[in-house]
Amino acid sequence: MFGKRQKTEMILPVAGSKAGSLAIVSLTCLVSFATLMMVLIFSDVIYIFFGEDISSEEVVTILTSESVRSTVLLSLYTSGITLVLILLIAVPIGYALSRYRFFGIAFLEAIVDVPILLPPVALGVSLLAFFGTSGGRAVREFMEGARLPPTAATGIVICQFLIAAPFCTRTVKAAFNSVDRRLENMAMSLGCSQWGAFRRVTLPLASGGLIAGAIISWARAIGIFGPLMVVVGTAPRVQVMPTKIWLELSVGNIGESMIVALLSIILAGSALALVHALVPGRRWM
Repeated sequence: MFGKRQKTEMILPVAGSKAGSLAIVSLTCLVSFATLMMVLIFSDVIYIFFGEDISSEEVVTILTSESVRSTVLLSLYTSGITLVLILLIAVPIGYALSRYRFFGIAFLEAIVDVPILLPPVALGVSLLAFFGTSGGRAVREFMEGARLPPTAATGIVICQFLIAAPFCTRTVKAAFNSVDRRLENMAMSLGCSQWGAFRRVTLPLASGGLIAGAIISWARAIGIFGPLMVVVGTAPRVQVMPTKIWLELSVGNIGESMIVALLSIILAGSALALVHALVPGRRWM
């Protein structure tokens, strides 16, 4: 009735026994898996620096050796080129998957995601089959005529690109999905072109997700192994860190393979730390 003050009650969530058990189970799983990963990482450190099979002097010698240095440099060089190519293709693909709907879009999206589920070795076999066709031979002749990077480095970049690009497109699509499309429409109603709205509104708002996608795809590219074994092999001049680890392990050089593996873990861990730092609202404590 009018004239009477109506009472409003605030309904608060009740934390009962079920909420407490859920927290215990989820946090236990989190801590257990994190502990397992830390044990594996520290096992490498203990083996390298405190094990009996390799001395501290040998660790320094291996780290400063020409083979390890060239392996790391080739990994960084090829993955850097791969990252540029991925960004050039993943941003427009992610935008198209996020904004447009038409017949066949689900099929195209599934095709883009195929390398995520496809065994990496199978992708390498498919590349060999492609370069054995007339079209593949034409592509090789074009690359040689255009004076692109050495054939071995080109093969590494192709493998890295095909494996890592879908991870970037997934993240970029999610970043564009988080941007309200009405903001783009508002910018265009105020005089921006579609390109202007994309550059001034959508891209800045999705920049965190784009950077995270770039870092994830780079970390994935630098760690691929299967296709490289099929396409470029394991010769010393084409060794990147994953193939170097496998080759040294296969001939019994466990110490050197462990050192290169630890370098890979450090690079991947640094990349993942950057990704998690870019999550909105994330705090270090």
